[in-house]
Amino acid sequence: MKGETMIPEIKKILYATDFSEEASHAFGFAATLAHHCKAKIVILHVIEELSPFAMSMIEEAVGESRLMSIMKDKETQAASAIQSRLEEFCRQTQAQYPDTPFVVEKIIVKTGHAVDQIIRHSEGDKCDLVVMGSRGQGVLADVTMGSTSRRVLRRCSKPVMIVRIPESEQGK
Repeated sequence: MKGETMIPEIKKILYATDFSEEASHAFGFAATLAHHCKAKIVILHVIEELSPFAMSMIEEAVGESRLMSIMKDKETQAASAIQSRLEEFCRQTQAQYPDTPFVVEKIIVKTGHAVDQIIRHSEGDKCDLVVMGSRGQGVLADVTMGSTSRRVLRRCSKPVMIVRIPESEQGK
């Protein structure tokens, strides 16, 4: 009916992290919302791909087949290390805040472009909300946000919660 307010149900939250201070701060909001809404959290970390220029320079030095082998090995090692780091981060956060339990449904580590992966997983994992940190850069920090969060906000069909660290808490 027109004019009625719809109160959305939040059952799954996509939390995107780059391991920055801002992303860690945003996790507190994701965990609190998940606790209060009885939602599950999907954690996503994206390993950015090397630029085409960097890839061509490395390929020229070691050859295409060796480059592919190196990239596959390093990607697997990095994904495993990142997965472990995120699991430990969740354990520490849960231990630090035992009165705010939260459930992590899964941890995803992907290689690619962060914006594309965040949008893909917000849809593919049927998330109701995306939570991510942001840092404004330079003199325009008060009126801008990080380019990744800005692009996700523009392109994502799901609601996006962008969390910034208050100036009074930065660097603590």
